[in-house]
Amino acid sequence: MPVIAVTFLWMSQRHCTKIWVDGSKIKDTYREEVRTWYYTFKNYSFVFLTGNLYEFTTLYHPHTWSIPIEFKGSIIVYTALSALSRSTKNARLCCEAGLIFYFLYIVDGWYGALFMSGMLLCDLDLLANDDQLPRFLSMLEDFKELIFFHLFLVALYLGGVPSFENHGNDLLSKSPGWRWLSHLKPQAVFDAKWFFLFWAAFLIVASIPRLPWLKQFFETRFCQYLARISYALYLMHGPIMWILGDRLYAAVGFTRGTYKEHIPQWVDAFPIPMTGPMGLELAFWVPQVVILTVTLYAAEMVTKLFDEPSVGFSNWLYRKTIAPQSASPSRNT
Repeated sequence: MPVIAVTFLWMSQRHCTKIWVDGSKIKDTYREEVRTWYYTFKNYSFVFLTGNLYEFTTLYHPHTWSIPIEFKGSIIVYTALSALSRSTKNARLCCEAGLIFYFLYIVDGWYGALFMSGMLLCDLDLLANDDQLPRFLSMLEDFKELIFFHLFLVALYLGGVPSFENHGNDLLSKSPGWRWLSHLKPQAVFDAKWFFLFWAAFLIVASIPRLPWLKQFFETRFCQYLARISYALYLMHGPIMWILGDRLYAAVGFTRGTYKEHIPQWVDAFPIPMTGPMGLELAFWVPQVVILTVTLYAAEMVTKLFDEPSVGFSNWLYRKTIAPQSASPSRNT
């Protein structure tokens, strides 16, 4: 429901204001715009769609491409939980690990591996709470922090996998260090970055709870706040960048041909020195103060207006489907 609300409002304001957004096209009439939005959204909402999977995201919100992928991953978890609910501990853990291997090395199902690895980590956490971890893991208890500290460093490196190339060449083979790591990519994986991002995500999520100094940071009030608005932040950071970000970057001196063609009044309106190393220029960081503030505000509004009410509505609807519990008969003493 938040996707419906955000994309419909985004489509409506873009059509009504005619504001320029790089790469987007506006229909001739609002009626046609709404019809196209509806047709593409209903197809997008069916996660088993075999046609154009990205038509809706291309037209109205590119970042929402991951929602159907996440839904498929959830279905994998629900199915695995049901199938393994009566298995023994060791059999369940082996099956979970086997599914991860299948999704990552046998087929191109990196998202399935991500979800199954989350299920495996959750399973291990619950076993650890009851002191029922497999013996080989229990033997490493005294070295836990040392091991996960180094795994965390490995994860940080893998998370920086080169993944963008204008001309579609093999970027990994041309990047220092990654030339050798690129040979680890399984044959089944089409896009190499997802293989390395899987291991980065898996190791980071596994490491943080076991490094007290790092866990403490992620339990701060600010991080908890970001967790509360994370879904809305995911939905709103794109529209803010497209409307506000492009114009601020053009104003401080980051010019592109499309800026000069479509928003010439913003180009070099408030030039800021480009001092500093690449990616840390003063002209880059100053707009971030404005963009971050507006994005957090927009995410807070979407959380309160759409995200939290949609969760409440779903819970209410679920309760309506549950049969009322009959009163327990009194026992004769």
